[in-house]
Amino acid sequence: MDVDNSGFTLWLTGLSGSGKSTISHLVAERLRCARRRVELLDGDVVRTNLSQGLGFTKEDRDTNVRRIGFVCELLSRNGVIAVVAAISPYRAAREEVKARIGTFIEVYVECPLDVLAERDVKGLYKQAMAGLLPHFTGVSDPYEPPEKPDLWIRSDQESVEHSVERVWTILKDRDLV
Repeated sequence: MDVDNSGFTLWLTGLSGSGKSTISHLVAERLRCARRRVELLDGDVVRTNLSQGLGFTKEDRDTNVRRIGFVCELLSRNGVIAVVAAISPYRAAREEVKARIGTFIEVYVECPLDVLAERDVKGLYKQAMAGLLPHFTGVSDPYEPPEKPDLWIRSDQESVEHSVERVWTILKDRDLV
């Protein structure tokens, strides 16, 4: 069995705790099982290693998204599938990155704030809602959902397994897997 060498970017965006990382890890593993070259760029890991020192202003968040996008562009054009799980709150920055990358699949992972607060084991949403955490996306800072994502997942209404299958289906429908 030959290994496919065509790269693309699969970008999952949504609020903290919506399920982006969980879904992206499972999709990346499935791609590896299909003998594809994959790199997973998780927002938290990227911030620690590639974007250390950036704050949470709009400009810093956009810089973070552009850095992730640059890495995705390099990976994709070199035959690697870049799977991203990043809040990436501003639509314009996501659109800018999308315009630079050849094949870009945008997945919006949506979940209501009350469910996110229930899921949040660290209590960050409760702190943010109480005004104790400034610049918290979706509470005290804006999140601009994609207007026309390639796939829209409601993680409060479907299982992780179903979400992963829906991502896989769109990749198959576009002849990417």
